[in-house]
Amino acid sequence: MKKIAGLFAVSLVALAVTGCNDKETKAADNNAPAAKGNDTVYLYTWTEYVPDGLLDEFTKETGIKVIVASLESNETMYAKLKTQGEAGGYDVIAPSNYFVSKMGREGMLMPLDHSKLPVMKELDPDWLNKPYDQGNKYSLPQLLGAPGIAFNTNTYKGSDFTAWGDLWKPEFANKVQLLDDAREVFNIALLKLGQDPNTKDPAIIKQAYEELLKLRPNVLAFNSDNPANAFISGEVEVGQLWNGSVRIAKKEQAPLDMVFPKEGPVLWVDTLAIPSTSKNPDGAHKLINYMLGKKAAEKLTLAIGYPTSNLEAKKALPKEITEDPAIYPTAEILQKSYWQDDVGDAIQYYEQYYQELKAAK
Repeated sequence: MKKIAGLFAVSLVALAVTGCNDKETKAADNNAPAAKGNDTVYLYTWTEYVPDGLLDEFTKETGIKVIVASLESNETMYAKLKTQGEAGGYDVIAPSNYFVSKMGREGMLMPLDHSKLPVMKELDPDWLNKPYDQGNKYSLPQLLGAPGIAFNTNTYKGSDFTAWGDLWKPEFANKVQLLDDAREVFNIALLKLGQDPNTKDPAIIKQAYEELLKLRPNVLAFNSDNPANAFISGEVEVGQLWNGSVRIAKKEQAPLDMVFPKEGPVLWVDTLAIPSTSKNPDGAHKLINYMLGKKAAEKLTLAIGYPTSNLEAKKALPKEITEDPAIYPTAEILQKSYWQDDVGDAIQYYEQYYQELKAAK
């Protein structure tokens, strides 16, 4: 799940999840998790991705206790694992696809043993073997994120928004909410300009920044912390939103829908992977296999709305989710979409210009 980009590691909260659904809160510092045997697996994932009871059956079936640490951003996860080095003790992590490619290149991920992951046969083949991890050497996809233009259906209709450039219209002055994420915001400007959203060219990134300055008078807020809430409360009627957030708003009966502009969205996938420093890779494979399995995948999508990679789970989900094109992008949309990728050192330009954009009036 995309969050505000951060450059520094922060302290995390670890939750002990047991078979009887008893959660014990423990303080976690920047040191590695405590040494343990093969009866424990340390999972580092997005807070929303472990709803109550999700791991109960895993513990009952395997006898393995799962200690869950809350992941707040890919950048924080990366910095934390770098700081821990060989002393690191997380067994399963949930990097977004563009960090899988980065961490794989840097030797931070352990190659997966596919023979221990029979769940792969249930996964959507269209989600596998992507450029960020060819052959799924290091990761398996869990949930799909697709940002689009959300709008209040009492005020607007879908045909009002056909291109990302529609957000620049003067009629939306001080009305638009953008996701509080440098790459997400620059993506829409780069697509508007007909440029590659994964560009590393400083001149093109600057051009996108200048285009975003023209959008700035329309921006009411930057928000990635439960961004659907502003639509639910009526504070915002138009803006950038993720497909999972659309599901949350619709569950609350909010008058909201979302469309994907003609340029297509820039997709991201949150994955499950094993750090190269894992002390329990066998338990890690078992946990990944369980979390991507039909029962857990179905429960997770029902809870947070993001499309699951598990085709068997998708069959069991209600049609109000799987047949809603704002939540599950159509094949046509997916074909013209981009995958967000790691931009290497060029991220400094995105971040610098993004902070300047937010400070601009």
